[in-house]
Amino acid sequence: MSATLFIVPTPLGNLSDISLRAIDVLKQVDLVACEDTRRTLRLMNHLGITKPLWSYHAHSSPKRVEQFIAALESNKQVALVSDAGTPGLSDPGTPLVQAAIKAAIPVVSLPGPCAAITALVASGLPTDRLFFIGFLPRRAARAKRLLTQALATEATVVIYESPYRTAETVQWIEDIAGPEVPLVIARELTKIHEEFLRGTARAIRERLEKTPPIGEVVILFDAGNAGSEASPPAEDDQP
Repeated sequence: MSATLFIVPTPLGNLSDISLRAIDVLKQVDLVACEDTRRTLRLMNHLGITKPLWSYHAHSSPKRVEQFIAALESNKQVALVSDAGTPGLSDPGTPLVQAAIKAAIPVVSLPGPCAAITALVASGLPTDRLFFIGFLPRRAARAKRLLTQALATEATVVIYESPYRTAETVQWIEDIAGPEVPLVIARELTKIHEEFLRGTARAIRERLEKTPPIGEVVILFDAGNAGSEASPPAEDDQP
């Protein structure tokens, strides 16, 4: 087959969620671009597949993208994977995809695991409108402005968060969208300790303060049912 960049989703946690098509593609490609070679190696070993693994992460230099494009232009096939889920969503896959498109190299995207969609459809919140944030900016002022913008969409807002910042982020949502805004925490999706916490922002925040979450977290809230007007960042919180 001719040179192609395949976007290959990988399991969020349960390795049985890998698709048959994803397995076929990983078997046929010449090399795999992966966020963490150690994590991808575990998956490849589980599948009984041996391929060259080239690291490609948020701190990779532009020269790394050039190396992938050179491989593709020499008629190689490349699979782009992330540590878990669909590449390009809150991970560094997009620059490689953009470079392949610019070089007129076919890009084929496989359907598969995605934490945002997995959490959304099981949350019980409206699914007709979605505002995906991914990871919030680290600076509080920027994060709060983005949450205020999300509130105006009146959609279900989806956020990826570290367990160490989850309670603080829920506090910001409570301040901006109101304490009664419907909110869901999805934790450790597809894994043994998968858990959904459903309630108001205030109730969830109080629970998290008593029992901090463990593992990867998705936060969802219903901006269409916010209980208060959005408030701008405080004057001394400006960058």
